[in-house]
Amino acid sequence: MKSGMALLILICVFIIGAQDAGATNGMNLEGYGPVAHSMGGASLAYWNGTAAMMGNPATLSFFDDDYWLDIALGYLGPNVDATVTTPAGTMSAESLSDAFYMPALGFLTRRGWMTYGIGVYSQGGMGTEYANDSWMSDPSMGQNSALEGGLVNRSEVGIGRVILPFAFDVHEKFTIGASVDFVWAGMDLQMAMSEAQFRDLANPAAQNIGTASGSMVQSFGMMYEPFGGTGISRLYHAYFDFSNDSDFTGEAKGTGFAGKIGATYNLTPKLTIGATYHTKTFLGDLETDNATMSMGVNIDDGILMGGAPSGNYVDYVMDVSGKISIRDFEWPAMIGLGAALEATDRPMLACDLKLVQWAGVMEDFKMSFEADDAAANGGFAGQTLDATLFKDWDNQFVISLGGAFDITKELVVRAGYNYGKNPIPDKYLNALFPAIVENHLSFGAGYNFTESRAVNVSMTAALSAENTNGGNGTDIPAVESTHSQFNWQVMFSNGF
Repeated sequence: MKSGMALLILICVFIIGAQDAGATNGMNLEGYGPVAHSMGGASLAYWNGTAAMMGNPATLSFFDDDYWLDIALGYLGPNVDATVTTPAGTMSAESLSDAFYMPALGFLTRRGWMTYGIGVYSQGGMGTEYANDSWMSDPSMGQNSALEGGLVNRSEVGIGRVILPFAFDVHEKFTIGASVDFVWAGMDLQMAMSEAQFRDLANPAAQNIGTASGSMVQSFGMMYEPFGGTGISRLYHAYFDFSNDSDFTGEAKGTGFAGKIGATYNLTPKLTIGATYHTKTFLGDLETDNATMSMGVNIDDGILMGGAPSGNYVDYVMDVSGKISIRDFEWPAMIGLGAALEATDRPMLACDLKLVQWAGVMEDFKMSFEADDAAANGGFAGQTLDATLFKDWDNQFVISLGGAFDITKELVVRAGYNYGKNPIPDKYLNALFPAIVENHLSFGAGYNFTESRAVNVSMTAALSAENTNGGNGTDIPAVESTHSQFNWQVMFSNGF
């Protein structure tokens, strides 16, 4: 009873502490658990610890103890830059989000032909932060005297899972497995948009990068002179802001469910094949009541005071508080097929092929803002804005290759390669949401203190990738994003 309570407390600690961000295969981690991580992410046809809950749950039956416990910690170190060229010259901004830590926990028990357990794992995500003195902090490029300092541009997206897996030995060669996953998601966003970007969103004749509609847009249009209104001559920026200081969860939150099924088959005593299917998630909207939309404007001071136009314009920041909902945000389905070959001189080779179906869930990024019905929000009180940014991600083909070789009975070394084609079309690449790396080199090692106790470590370098969105050729400049990454994981395992 005491040991069960201790395990429950430990699981709760990991649920609270699981932080997710970074970007590797799209927004998925390139590998789960240091065994698979060091082998390029290959994991679908051999025993790689309880992290198989994130891969092929059928492989969970490949351990011989009554119980198995894995405790792990992962680190993601993204290196992201955004560069723009304007008539004023070339400017570069470096993302300050360069370190994310992710605890993980898995526990299994075996009862004859059945294996079941529980795990807490980070799925993936991404995150960037550009400082308030970078070129991204001032969409008006120095023309807005109403701002003191600049605007932080920041994103953080994280997905985690509490997993209940079950594996069944149909016979000595064939196993099947499945899991039910409780999924939670969190998001922070501080995003500044220029006047040209807002015009593109709000003008039905343009809308190259997305759309904006709703009563707030209509009310603003009645004042915005470029749209035929009266009182606002310039929009220096529109700024969406919902963010907190937590290292573990975003300001906007949502929960839901997903599932996995899988199977393995021993074609020969040395060759095993595995297959799995992961459903897309079924998440509710990510929501927060603590959001702000601000607009830096050049406004007629008579209109500002609620009277008739005076002809005297001033720079002013209009802050509107309200509720943000991120709608239809889901994680994609995945189909995977893998094989593992154990040679006679004790090396092992593994290969996985995966199809990640981003196209089914990342067509658009949709936000709905509902202004508080408060006097401080003026004429915008109770009004709504619906904004959509086009994404149009492609499905992603991922190949994982890995090998392991026993140096001694206790020591094993591993290496691998992972390739995941960039799913983001250049046209819709956003410097706040870069997920463009494609090539990963991995290596690692494991040390077995006993047959049932081990420590494993892994390191992966995501090689630098550079992609440029097209802007619009006139007043929205092209932005080049550069992304590389260094990640590591460490795991302690104990069977008993």
